[in-house]
Amino acid sequence: MRLALTGIACGALALPAPAFADLPAPVRAMIDAAIETGEEAKVRTVIELARATNPEDGAEIDAILAAYETQLAVAAEAEAAAEQERIRTAGLFENWSGKGELGAFRSTGNASNTGITAGLSLTREGIRWRHKLSGRADYQETDGVVTREQFLAVYEPNWKINDRLYAYGLAQYERDRFQGFSARYSVSGGLGYDVLLDEPVTLSIKAGPAWRRTEFVDGGSRSDLAGLAALDFDWQLLDTVSFTQDASAFVQSGSSTFISDSGLVAKVAGDLSLRLSYTVEHDTDPPAGAVKTDTLSRVTIIYDF
Repeated sequence: MRLALTGIACGALALPAPAFADLPAPVRAMIDAAIETGEEAKVRTVIELARATNPEDGAEIDAILAAYETQLAVAAEAEAAAEQERIRTAGLFENWSGKGELGAFRSTGNASNTGITAGLSLTREGIRWRHKLSGRADYQETDGVVTREQFLAVYEPNWKINDRLYAYGLAQYERDRFQGFSARYSVSGGLGYDVLLDEPVTLSIKAGPAWRRTEFVDGGSRSDLAGLAALDFDWQLLDTVSFTQDASAFVQSGSSTFISDSGLVAKVAGDLSLRLSYTVEHDTDPPAGAVKTDTLSRVTIIYDF
């Protein structure tokens, strides 16, 4: 582990080292040089070597290590406080991270064709609030005729109740004329829980009531109360390869919707990755003329920022 001691930690926050008269000067100089590098692993290695070669000075070496660990703790606290202050004072357009996708798809179901796909997802992490914005578009034309046109936009704010539990809100817009609707609006709110937080495996689940309004291509519309359940699973298989699984279900009277998106992501270079994904969307009671199940295979290049 490398922890760079800032000027604050090394200066104003550094604790005065006790004077040691018996420890040989070259040994003390070696320890001081290791501390100067700011590399914790190197410091601990040098101190262990000093202890092994100067066993009679073990108490003094232990005192040096204790003083060094105190400096590390003070520096870490200062760094954490500075990070929290940076987050609290960040402007509306600051502290966002995300990724963009661009590639091709192959679909089966209500339309069988190949086209282009693009997506964008943004996340803003705060002390208590987390905001997620995402959007996706799939589009294809054949001889000037649109054969696939699917759009999705989602906004999800989270309020962190504790390290794992959070309350969520959700506003979602969809458009897919080949599934029989010109617009579908979904609103939901409920609770989420981060079941697994530590890599290589993370898992988050959420559930709550929802309201959906569907506007059909034939001009009709309907509104329904529903229940939403969803999960987000990520598994870092290797340093450069990960598996992702997202699933959601809107359960309601009439047509319920179940979606599963499985992906394999491989780092290519720097912030660029290649993603292969397979999505299945099933509507239990689609409009007349539409089939129940659509599948979509995507190959995309991802840019992380």
